[in-house]
Amino acid sequence: MSAPKPNLSNNITPSALALLPLGVFLALFIGVGAYLTFEGVDFAFYQLPAPIAALPAIVVAIALSKDKINKAIEQFLKGVGHQDIIAMCMIYLLAGAFAAVAKASGGVDATVNLGLSLLPTSMILPGIFLISAFIATAMGTSMGTIAAVAPVAVGIAHSAGMSLPLTAGVVLSGAMFGDNLSIISDTTIAATRSQGCEMKDKFRENFKIAVPAAIIALIIFAFSSTATQTPTTTDIEWLKILPYITILVLAVSGLNVFVVLSLGIVFAGAVSLFSVPDYALTHLGKDIYAGFTNMQEIFILSMLIGGLSELMRRQGGLAFLTQLVSRVIKKFGRKHANDANSKASELGIAILVSLTNFCTANNTVAIIVSGSVALELSEQNDVSARRSASLLDIFSCVTQGILPYGAQILLLGSVFKLSPLEIVSNSYYCFVLAACAVLTVFIQHRHR
Repeated sequence: MSAPKPNLSNNITPSALALLPLGVFLALFIGVGAYLTFEGVDFAFYQLPAPIAALPAIVVAIALSKDKINKAIEQFLKGVGHQDIIAMCMIYLLAGAFAAVAKASGGVDATVNLGLSLLPTSMILPGIFLISAFIATAMGTSMGTIAAVAPVAVGIAHSAGMSLPLTAGVVLSGAMFGDNLSIISDTTIAATRSQGCEMKDKFRENFKIAVPAAIIALIIFAFSSTATQTPTTTDIEWLKILPYITILVLAVSGLNVFVVLSLGIVFAGAVSLFSVPDYALTHLGKDIYAGFTNMQEIFILSMLIGGLSELMRRQGGLAFLTQLVSRVIKKFGRKHANDANSKASELGIAILVSLTNFCTANNTVAIIVSGSVALELSEQNDVSARRSASLLDIFSCVTQGILPYGAQILLLGSVFKLSPLEIVSNSYYCFVLAACAVLTVFIQHRHR
């Protein structure tokens, strides 16, 4: 999910009260879902749709605004219609359309069959992780990776009798690995620019943390990759697989994700028209629209949360978080030695970007909001620019990978038909990455 990029030059008064709407949303969305889960209700998190849970939070945010109601609503609509929000929603639509058209052509089944033919049963989950990680690193986007890999992964999981939540967690883990490490990712660009360091230096710093975390995650996935049944395979149908191969190759080549998905829809549609009996252009149009419809809930929720984030930002919620962390670190710094101050500053940067990401549900925006404070903390406490940039990127991606209302998890939930918490609980790489990053704070020698 995305949120409007804030204008940090605005003179906004910090306010803890401005974060109340987020608490209202979480209490309704997660609280009701968790309660119904404990009550044994099937599909508990679908009983109260997330967009409906966001409505009371929006009402609270508008009520808290010191501006006139028309002005507050205008601010909300600016958040809803921000470029980042619209871009995210278009990805949802195109991803849904491609998945629907590829399924109609038989491409999903054919690609699943290929994956099962190539991967040993014991290595299915590690294989999915490596594929997701490679694509995300090449593309620089976790959303585009999930859109390409998730439909195939869910088919493989069904055929092999594997855990759907675990498989979804594997796809998410690989996507977040690439989002964090890629040199063309928005998070990398935002982190390096805000801290004034070279991309190659930040990459080297990240590499030392992300790769060990990935190895640990691979081991976990390998031991968890036990199929309950041996999947049967048939002859490989290369024509039906070509749309998937095409979008993966185009994605790895660095082509814009909108172009990649659009070409994928056209290619998959052409395969359907050529290979599926009685399939006509009218069927193609209906399949595309069906794909759009499948993304309706996440589409609406993204817009509503974008508007809510903008209201909280304007009312000082995000400014409150940055001020709070900065004050704590400065107060700590007056009483301790330089080395302890450096460690505290690094942990403060991690906490700051995590809390900001928690409020905005967008890792790039969280880095932009936190960047100036992180730079000040790093300069005052002898933390290198590459180190602060690395921490900003890592913990923004960690938080984004465990947010139940984050775009990546919502997209996976729509493809796998799972509740967000089921996916979050299997996002092992994100948890391991956070642990590795925190560990380096205490053991790594720093120099500017």
